Amino acid sequence: MVKARLHPAWSVAAVAFIALIGAAGFRSTPSVMLQPLHAEFGWSLGTISAAVSVNLLLYGLTAPFAAALMATFGIRRVAAAALGLVALGSGLTVWMNSSWQLMLCWGVLVGLGTGSLALGFVATITGRWFVKHRGLVTGVLTAGGATGNLVFLPVLSNITESHGWRTAALTVAAVALLVVPLILGRLRDHPRDLGVTALGGVTEAPAKPVGNAARTAVSALRDAARTRAFWLLAGGFAICGATTNGLVGTHFIPAAHDHGMPNTTAAGLLALVGVFDIVGTIASGWLTDRVDSRVLLGAYYALRGLSLLVLPSILAATAHPGMLVFILFYGLDWVATVPPTVTLCREYFGAAGPVVFGWVFASHQFGAAIAATSAGLVRDQLGAYTWAWYGAGALAILASLLSLMLFAGKHLKPIAPGIGLAVSAKA
Repeated sequence: MVKARLHPAWSVAAVAFIALIGAAGFRSTPSVMLQPLHAEFGWSLGTISAAVSVNLLLYGLTAPFAAALMATFGIRRVAAAALGLVALGSGLTVWMNSSWQLMLCWGVLVGLGTGSLALGFVATITGRWFVKHRGLVTGVLTAGGATGNLVFLPVLSNITESHGWRTAALTVAAVALLVVPLILGRLRDHPRDLGVTALGGVTEAPAKPVGNAARTAVSALRDAARTRAFWLLAGGFAICGATTNGLVGTHFIPAAHDHGMPNTTAAGLLALVGVFDIVGTIASGWLTDRVDSRVLLGAYYALRGLSLLVLPSILAATAHPGMLVFILFYGLDWVATVPPTVTLCREYFGAAGPVVFGWVFASHQFGAAIAATSAGLVRDQLGAYTWAWYGAGALAILASLLSLMLFAGKHLKPIAPGIGLAVSAKA
């Protein structure tokens, strides 16, 4: 009897999953370090939040260029270099004594590193290695990155309280470095490197660089920006970033602290969001293979908006049942939007889909950056986060409407082969 051999795509997905978790460690640190940095250096929450915003913005803007770099130099090299930048930026923070150094380390170095291992990386892996189960694997990898971010929270919170924020920063640097040998040894750039095809069929060839990676990324944006679908996807995903990483991911712990909740308890609640996110995102990937992605996005954003509108009334000093219900509900929806968004980018933009998704993801981080700074300023000026939660809830409902507007473009024809939809097929 001949045993069925496991397709190497699964091994590549497993290594990518570990890499995403390694990069996720740093994205947990702003939440647990806002108060310690404020206490040690006297920097306002607005100033520290601005550094987080630089990180979030570069995290997004790097994604399309990283996707293009992967087409030029390979996934393995780019991923290893990205983890090196995360380790460097996180490690250097232990010597900082000025806010501009925080901007450089947290914002620039770590933003570039984590951005190279963002959702554009996920889209590239799934686009090259999977035809069958593509939506499901997208959900699993997305859950790995987002959940790794949140699961690190209680660990880093305890390290920060017991040993100080510098030890937590060095821990993140060490985790990132430990993943590099695995990336170099086990990750492969394309199925043809192993003499196989993608799981379930043959994938489209990656978009070839036009001159260099930067030109490829800019060219993809120029073509995509001529389509209505791109702007609807980018607008919705910008709100997605504002209502997750930017607001809840950055400010939930200090907001809960304002109500008397210990930081470790609040960090534990965010970790629970990560646990439920695993279920929600994998389920979303499964649904994406079966249900129209426009319907899924409309439902996800509407439900998220309703949960955020309720949050100000249930924040308290303890993790009471109402708060736990919010954590469950919100956690299932944390990044459930990613699999259907990746699918729609491939549906509308063909082989250029991963790079275009990188730009859509850049809009996600642009929204996150605005929300991170705005919420910090709201707290500084009004003494509470209440209006930040209400504003985010209203925006999420708007994102639901933008997603449903994609149905108007469902029967549009491409402006060029594989470059998106712009004019009516009946015209």
